[in-house]
Amino acid sequence: MKMLSKFADRCHTELTGSILPFWMKHSIDTQNGGFWSCLERDGTVFDPRKYVWMNGRQVWMLSRLYRTLEPRAEWLAAARSGAEFLRRHVFDDQQRCWFSLTADGRPAGYQRKPYGAVFVMLGFLEYSKASGDAAYRELALDLFRRIGRYIEEPGLLGRPSVPGAPRLSGLADIYVLCAMALDLLEDDPGNLECLDVLRGCLRQIKLHYHPARQLFYENAPLDQESAQTPDGRLICPGSIFEINWLLSRALDYVPDAEVGKLLLLTLEGGLEFGWDKEFGGFFYFLDAEGHSPLQLEWAMKLWWVHVEALYALVNVYIRTQDPKWLEWFERVQEWVWAHFPDKQFGEWFGYLDRQGSPELTLKGGNYKGCFHIPRALLFSLQAIRRAGSV
Repeated sequence: MKMLSKFADRCHTELTGSILPFWMKHSIDTQNGGFWSCLERDGTVFDPRKYVWMNGRQVWMLSRLYRTLEPRAEWLAAARSGAEFLRRHVFDDQQRCWFSLTADGRPAGYQRKPYGAVFVMLGFLEYSKASGDAAYRELALDLFRRIGRYIEEPGLLGRPSVPGAPRLSGLADIYVLCAMALDLLEDDPGNLECLDVLRGCLRQIKLHYHPARQLFYENAPLDQESAQTPDGRLICPGSIFEINWLLSRALDYVPDAEVGKLLLLTLEGGLEFGWDKEFGGFFYFLDAEGHSPLQLEWAMKLWWVHVEALYALVNVYIRTQDPKWLEWFERVQEWVWAHFPDKQFGEWFGYLDRQGSPELTLKGGNYKGCFHIPRALLFSLQAIRRAGSV
């Protein structure tokens, strides 16, 4: 545990000394409320729009830090600003969530997917826990049920049914349903609705497992025709890492021995398959059969993939005590600390080229915000300190 204890201390230092100060200084709109996420290397705002899922994530992150790390008044005040901004502006006349808003809250974009709503739900729920404002919990519960219907019936979000589209089950849907249910179960562990959702997630994940390759496919083909498409062969190592620790938490509520074995097999498979043996770090996307991925950014090294790997390895080692996970952990953390942190302006670069140099120097955008890095650092240090006190 000595190596992990040292890592936990570094997580705390990085979190409170670099990551959070950057976002607290540069992302908060003190005039209109809410958060900017499109920030240059030095924190300059380069897009004044407010991306809804980035705002929901930051509300969640600041509320969770306030509630579980340190009750800093400025964190809760910033979370309140984001929650109130979303509550005023995020819903259309059908209670669907916009994808982006102007700085003052006018609709700027709509996406026919449920994921913006997911992080509004999670942000509202966590803010309710941190602040004690029950109204936000009720909003979160309503969204939770709506999102379940959106996933089952995409037409509710205006997505047409296309007869030639591949028939696929997406890891993203399993992830979001599991994440919402787990956060609701945290203070209501007997919630039958949420337990049923977790059981459904565990059934669904089995469709994504490829036994010969010991990987979870990003999209599980539901017929032979779909299996022949690039979408049906897509591997995203970061998704494998993230779903690993999330489903391990689900197993604490609804045990499933088969899924428990699959998590160990696919974590090792994802680490081996995703690691760039020439330059180090994890590829973003790969084709399971070695074809060229359609995603042009496939060889880039992204922030979230690597921090999810770190927390997944911390989590699995603490649960199993198998030293092979520590060997992988040491390899990954060495690469991460050498390439991602920005020693000049704070926070981390998000988009590196294959060799590990910054391809983009921005610190945030419409997909990178105050979430994956601080969450992984927080969860890692908390898990290590809990294990050390047992």
